[in-house]
Amino acid sequence: MTSPAAASAPEVRPPVTANLENVLYEKRDAIAYVTINRPKVLNALNQATWVELRAAFEDARDDDAVRGVIVTGTGDKAFIAGADIGDLAQYTAVEAEQSSRSGQEVLDFVENLGKPVVAAINGFALGGGCETAMACTIRIAVEHAKFGQPEVKLGLLPGGGGTQRLPRLVGKGRALQLILTGGMIDAQEAWRIGLVNEVVRAGELIPRAEAILKEIAANGPLSVRYALEAVNKGVETSQAEGLALEAAVFGLCAATEDKQEGTHAFLEKRAPRFRGR
Repeated sequence: MTSPAAASAPEVRPPVTANLENVLYEKRDAIAYVTINRPKVLNALNQATWVELRAAFEDARDDDAVRGVIVTGTGDKAFIAGADIGDLAQYTAVEAEQSSRSGQEVLDFVENLGKPVVAAINGFALGGGCETAMACTIRIAVEHAKFGQPEVKLGLLPGGGGTQRLPRLVGKGRALQLILTGGMIDAQEAWRIGLVNEVVRAGELIPRAEAILKEIAANGPLSVRYALEAVNKGVETSQAEGLALEAAVFGLCAATEDKQEGTHAFLEKRAPRFRGR
């Protein structure tokens, strides 16, 4: 029989890293680091990797000590070079649709994590790699990074959200040019059209991503979460509905302890001490 004391003991969760083979996951100083670790195939995405990505991001979401996430790839050649072509070659129509929906669900989860996610793009970001980067909150790329949606060259089209997120980021015309030609662009062109936020030298990639997350983490956690929600949901609806959403979450923020702390700290000319309440 289980004693009352044992029944009330907090659940001890196994380390999320215990079952990960294709993804490296660690947490330091309020940042979770998710690194796709398949360098022999340029960090290509297979089904097992999608599952592990989901597990890592679920842990980052559920850990209150984590204030932001950095996603990158192992090595200096590729962020994520795309889907595993070996897997794609074997898919039936039904399996391909299921794979597409499965990947889309993971990237929707990343996009709506409630915490900022920075894609630290250290090389090729093609196909599913470009789609993964687009699901992140902010994209920082090294100078030698390359971007593209080359699926049409395989007789396919983007299946991880590329046909939807790319036009929203860079406009319909530029998105269609990239998708229909299957061509690649370099980091400077990606920055020029708004696909990435910044281009940095290779040695500055992770430090710059960390600096951005630390700057965000100095702000109210609930404000950051509600701002992410307002923008992500707002762009999916009409401006009138988006404005109504903005007003609703503005009101929610106004009822928090963080709002009291933030406004008092400003008036008292001191740094705020946000507690996420």
